[in-house]
Amino acid sequence: MEKISLQPIGVIHTPYQTDADTPRQAANSSDIGEVVLLPEFAEGLQGIDKFDFLILIYAFHLAPASGKLTVTSGRDMHERGVFATRSPHRPNPLGFSVVRLLRREGCRLFVEGVDMLDGTPLLDIKPYFEELDCGDKRL
Repeated sequence: MEKISLQPIGVIHTPYQTDADTPRQAANSSDIGEVVLLPEFAEGLQGIDKFDFLILIYAFHLAPASGKLTVTSGRDMHERGVFATRSPHRPNPLGFSVVRLLRREGCRLFVEGVDMLDGTPLLDIKPYFEELDCGDKRL
């Protein structure tokens, strides 16, 4: 299989310096963070102000890639397959969070609901659409 290479498009700043201080999910946080895009990606923010919520996709930069395919779930302390959890210890250490967009200032987005460490590399931003992202409309 072809190897994939990703480059950060920016950095996420949060109040959290250690894993122990970091909320386990964005829904458990009301803290404010700052998403700073690299200037070459600024044009990609055009129209983002129209959205209340954003999906941030980022690298768990301090969690090494893991070959282990089972982990203990933090939700109920049962062992599960890594793909049935949100553990940062994964074959590809990627995370995502749905955050509330408070405002934009140039290349900086101020967001509420951060649950990642300060200095987390940002890989992508997607708008959150409730009608598409919440629930399965196919049922």
